[in-house]
Amino acid sequence: MEKEIGRRFLIMEKHLHIVSFDVPYPANYGGVIDVFYKVKALHEKGVKIHLHCFEYGRAEALSLESICEKVYYYKRSMSKSLLLNTLPFVVVTRASERLMENLLRDTYPILFEGLHSCFHLNDARLKGRVKIVRTHNIEHEYYKNLQKVEKSVFKKIYFKAEGKKLERFEKVLKNADAIAAISKEDAKNLAERYKSVHHISAFHSNEEVKIKDGQGKFCLYHGNLEVGENNEAALYLVNQVFSKIKIPLIVAGKKPSSALTAAVSNHSHISIKANINTQDIDELIKTAQINVLPTFQATGIKLKLLVALFTGRHCVVNSPMVANTGLESLCSIHDSAESMTKEIMRLFELPFDMQEVQRREGILIQNFSNSRNVEKLLGLF
Repeated sequence: MEKEIGRRFLIMEKHLHIVSFDVPYPANYGGVIDVFYKVKALHEKGVKIHLHCFEYGRAEALSLESICEKVYYYKRSMSKSLLLNTLPFVVVTRASERLMENLLRDTYPILFEGLHSCFHLNDARLKGRVKIVRTHNIEHEYYKNLQKVEKSVFKKIYFKAEGKKLERFEKVLKNADAIAAISKEDAKNLAERYKSVHHISAFHSNEEVKIKDGQGKFCLYHGNLEVGENNEAALYLVNQVFSKIKIPLIVAGKKPSSALTAAVSNHSHISIKANINTQDIDELIKTAQINVLPTFQATGIKLKLLVALFTGRHCVVNSPMVANTGLESLCSIHDSAESMTKEIMRLFELPFDMQEVQRREGILIQNFSNSRNVEKLLGLF
């Protein structure tokens, strides 16, 4: 049924507006990875994308022109006075009358990327339009968790206030015709409050499971290190796990904190590769003997875990990283530092069993394929 609806959408209505919270290229962090590869998959299905991007630090991307009918850019207002607004800062700073003018030029369906981009979702002028919202997290829970791991007092206050505002604002989702949640757990959560909630997993860069032969000489943790939860995970690995053993660890990502840099400086077998490009991180993922990916925030689904499973060898995680994802059987799960340390020592000497590739394919291609996901998404229209 979904495929038939999707086919009718392609025949009758080949255009789609997508409102993105950020410029989705380069696709080098979780949220924009999902947006970029979704746009790419839709383009490959013949859908003409009218992409609307809020710009705040990432340059306009000519590469998007080749997969979109039209790309629009809007400066995101970052005025600190908006922190006093009753609406969440991440939402009110993405208000744009010019965006509304462009959306009102036609009657094409609209896909809003994330709650952040939903300022105009309940605008009366969009009444009668097909409106879908892609959710990336239960945002108020995500912000509460950011508050817990944040060291800065000002940021703690901000995350607490923003979380409360996001919880109130979330009710705007009742104006959506459908909600496409990125994880099963998020879909279950949202379905308790809203109609027509569907699970459509993350879009990403891999369609095939490709694992390098041979044995790696280091372990890898990667992520955007300026995000509190990633900084906390990296510090945990340095101080609680790899400080106890001499197996090499590379920590890769943007803007490592001074605390992380200082912790790493105490160990000659641990190093940081800061601010390297996506291609270099992808190569590290492929060549590492073990991708070690703990998290202390079980929200959404972590795209870095998917990349590690599609292209990396052994994968060691803790429970929050894989809880309710369907990926549990593909990872080695350890929740104590002692247990994780022992498992890393064991796997570092163990060649990756290439028969494991078939097991990964069975789960990843079935449940995390872009081509399957795009069919589900088109079904919502």
